[in-house]
Amino acid sequence: MSIDAALRGSVGALKIDLAMSTAPSGVTALFGASGSGKTTVLRALAGLRRLSGWVQVGGATWQDDAKRRFRPAHKRPVGYVFQEASLFPHLSVAGNLDYAWRRRNRTKGGHRIDRDQVIETLALPKLLDRSPATLSGGERQRVALGRALLSQPSVLLMDEPLAALDRRAKEEILPYLQELATSFRAPIIYVSHDIAEVSRLADRVMVLSEGKITAEGPVSEIFERLDLGPELGRFEAGVVLTAQVQSNNLTYLTSTLDVSGQQVVAPAAHLIPGETVRLRIRARDVSVATERPRGVSIRNILTGVITEIAAEPKTAFAELKIDIGGQRLRARITRHAIADLGLRTDQAVYCLIKSIAFDRGAVGKPRPNPDG
Repeated sequence: MSIDAALRGSVGALKIDLAMSTAPSGVTALFGASGSGKTTVLRALAGLRRLSGWVQVGGATWQDDAKRRFRPAHKRPVGYVFQEASLFPHLSVAGNLDYAWRRRNRTKGGHRIDRDQVIETLALPKLLDRSPATLSGGERQRVALGRALLSQPSVLLMDEPLAALDRRAKEEILPYLQELATSFRAPIIYVSHDIAEVSRLADRVMVLSEGKITAEGPVSEIFERLDLGPELGRFEAGVVLTAQVQSNNLTYLTSTLDVSGQQVVAPAAHLIPGETVRLRIRARDVSVATERPRGVSIRNILTGVITEIAAEPKTAFAELKIDIGGQRLRARITRHAIADLGLRTDQAVYCLIKSIAFDRGAVGKPRPNPDG
């Protein structure tokens, strides 16, 4: 089932006033700069932080200060995953999982989740007898995910669950997070300020600024918008494209992908021909030419048409939105370059892509072997 929620109130100087709706399953990312209210919203939904105001979920009132109503956290059908795993140190992994299973949500709104499936999906069988103190950061978060799922929540709330992990641990756990959305039908609200993470995991994005939702929609549509620069951040701003794998080159360890009828080459040779992948391309990694370049090291040059030009106030830069056959790129270049090249909307250009981050996992990447 989808989750509809509305919150209005304040915590200190921060005012929250928003309504949100998730899909019945999949990941909805709550995205915004530090201090925008992301974690406050999540904790208010979970009953871990009390607003001066009210909270309604699915037509039910979970908090209403005017009527002195407050549903405590343990009576809310939500699962919560923190930045830190927060496991019970005196219990084994199995004990932590059993604790959640015994207290699972048995209401109609709760999703029927199989205990053995959770343990198998998160590769936990060999960890069951171990103490949390002996686990790596990635292992602890996998156990925390399992514990949250075994509570059989109506919605799973995830508050930057990768923030405390190093890069290697993040890469270890990301495939498991991706599989949650397809293996278990509980909707997920995922808080993060990391564009790369959101691009990889989310189906929809809600952009939060000063306690209000300023934009929402599919990941690809939100990240291509030029008017959301302050919220998305100039340095990491970019787009998410869908591509299909055509072939692998084992000599050069590259894969050839089809993007809206044009070819790009990515630095990977293990993709499966015919599968669909996501590509994340940052605006700062795209250059523009009015003639096809020759004798350059950049391998990926796509043709497109400029659909929008937006100058950044008080900087030397501007951003272009470029249609490449139904999908769109963003390019961040100087205003001087735009004037020098005479760039304008509806003009055909060549897009030179300096770097591509691809994600096979968007369509079901095999889980890594936890035992190496």
